[in-house]
Amino acid sequence: MRIFDPHIHMTSRTTDDYAAMAAAGVLALVEPAFWLGQPRTNPGSFTDYFDALLGWEPFRASQFGIRHHCTIALNPKEANDPRCREVLPLLPRYLAKDRVVAVGEIGYDSMTPDEDEVFAAQLEMAVDADLPALVHTPHRDKLVGTRRSIDVVKESGIEPGRVVLDHLNELTVAEVAASGCWMGFSIYPDTKMSPDRMVAILREHGLERMLVNSAADWGKSDPLLTLRTGEAMLAAGFTSDDVDRVLWRNPVEFYGQSKRLDLDGISDGATYAGNSILRGGS
Repeated sequence: MRIFDPHIHMTSRTTDDYAAMAAAGVLALVEPAFWLGQPRTNPGSFTDYFDALLGWEPFRASQFGIRHHCTIALNPKEANDPRCREVLPLLPRYLAKDRVVAVGEIGYDSMTPDEDEVFAAQLEMAVDADLPALVHTPHRDKLVGTRRSIDVVKESGIEPGRVVLDHLNELTVAEVAASGCWMGFSIYPDTKMSPDRMVAILREHGLERMLVNSAADWGKSDPLLTLRTGEAMLAAGFTSDDVDRVLWRNPVEFYGQSKRLDLDGISDGATYAGNSILRGGS
């Protein structure tokens, strides 16, 4: 089983986690910029964090044979802090970096006017940078927040196929599927989504535009729940090819739209729309 975790916060994880992930078949990942738990107080703390996502964390991952990519953005929670919003003018120079494969996490936390403004501004940045967008749906009032997110995506003019709405559940998946956006699911030990619930969603809604991630942040989480979901799929009668599509080919297809994935030697000729996304045309 080969795994591309499309949303995992490795800054919060240990080297033991990297070793376990590599042993489980994780070959590549995307680490989205997010809220670290402790409030930031100035733009400089963001730039140090972004620099770590582009430098130190890829180095850590490489020690275990894992290809590390990231997304860059001002996260929804800190969009409400005027001190944090000062980082917005700095984002375009980070969005031009090679390892940045999307703008994210953006979207909603509490659905405030400030979040509306920052969400729309960063979708515009995604269009300008020709990058996909990773949208965080709120943990409270999720259905309302998901519908509102779909509306903002429509208003932005970005192609829905270049947007993933993440942290979905049984209540929100159908409307996101109908919108044309990609559907992201975070598999957690006690909250959000479990492997068995994910299998039921895949049975009902199919495999197209589905992304399964572990998120694995600083809270109670498990970076191996992508593997557990693949195992649950096999136990439920899905084929090995089905598992490969969900855990490998789908994230390659979505983030391949950035034209920045670095998968040389491990992607087995994966293509997007008939074109290789590998560096050097190999």
